[in-house]
Amino acid sequence: MNLYVKYNFETICRMLLREQLDKLGLDYTITGMGKVNLKRTIPMEKYQKLTATLNTYGIEVIDNQKAIMAQRIKEAIICMLHKDSAAPLVKVSAYLSDKLGESYRTLSQVFSEVCHISIESFIIIHKIEIVKQLLLTENISLTEIAYRLHYSSVAHLSNQFKKITGLTPTTFQKIALHRRSFVNN
Repeated sequence: MNLYVKYNFETICRMLLREQLDKLGLDYTITGMGKVNLKRTIPMEKYQKLTATLNTYGIEVIDNQKAIMAQRIKEAIICMLHKDSAAPLVKVSAYLSDKLGESYRTLSQVFSEVCHISIESFIIIHKIEIVKQLLLTENISLTEIAYRLHYSSVAHLSNQFKKITGLTPTTFQKIALHRRSFVNN
């Protein structure tokens, strides 16, 4: 028997953070996605224990300013794609500059330097992951998906999908559904 689940990374990470910060008796506030405000400086021993424990869950504590900015850019993009329905009405460059208070040129340079990928490529890859998830979990057409993700056309979405995955969205969906039925039988 297979169990298919839908999960929210932000919720899971917040729960893990709370659990680990509470274990160490730290006074904190989680102020945003990927940001924890510690009320006091913590001893190095506790800091090292916290970072080691979080690493076992795939959560990395970032202490480099450029890496922090790159993480903030990723978070803003994820927020834009998943939550902020008004965001695609403006250019990505304007959205990120406004949200992060930096010029897009600076954001783009730092992101490329730290992540070794352009902001545009990161957005496309992330959008395709959303498309895959929607194809597998929602009963909606490719036209509706293209509209939700603010693609100019279904053809544009299909071309990007094939470029990233090597498959058309329809072929991807058929293969995934076939695998599910094969595994369930």
